[in-house]
Amino acid sequence: MTEPESEQPVRCGWVSSAPDYVAYHDEEWGRRVEGDDRVFERLTLEAFQSGLSWITILRKRENFRAAFAGFSIPAVAAFDQSDVDRLLADAGIVRNRAKIEAAIANARAALDVGLSDLVWRHADPASPVPKTLADVPAHTPGSKALAKELRSHGFRFVGPTTAYALMQAIGLVNDHLSDCWVRDAGR
Repeated sequence: MTEPESEQPVRCGWVSSAPDYVAYHDEEWGRRVEGDDRVFERLTLEAFQSGLSWITILRKRENFRAAFAGFSIPAVAAFDQSDVDRLLADAGIVRNRAKIEAAIANARAALDVGLSDLVWRHADPASPVPKTLADVPAHTPGSKALAKELRSHGFRFVGPTTAYALMQAIGLVNDHLSDCWVRDAGR
């Protein structure tokens, strides 16, 4: 997909001029993501983002992929205490014990469910079209339901706000603003 021919296409207000942010917004955010490992990656990164700037996670994403075995659910589910210690010593990722342990627990929980199918059951294609950033909620009844279902299967670090960020990131909702050039491009 190519962006509009104008010099400065209109983008969602959260996008800074940082090339990483622009590329993520234009090429990934809100695009349909399926497959258990791919959804697990996004869920894990959204959980690590909690309390931090997304650009921090985005810039460390390749390090996270290397540290977490490409987000292969079976591989991460097999991590043990030596892996936790290794991850806590890895300066290339966010070194937060609770988040690392949650990622491993979530991989183990994902072994028992079809994660992609579970998450996609909560898609809300008819969500309201936001006109401003103020119109974009932090969570919704749908994200509360998704978080509750994930927790019922043993997932951790998945509250309604993290669940909603996941929903936005992988296309369960379309929160590109009404005047954003990406809103209806290539979806």
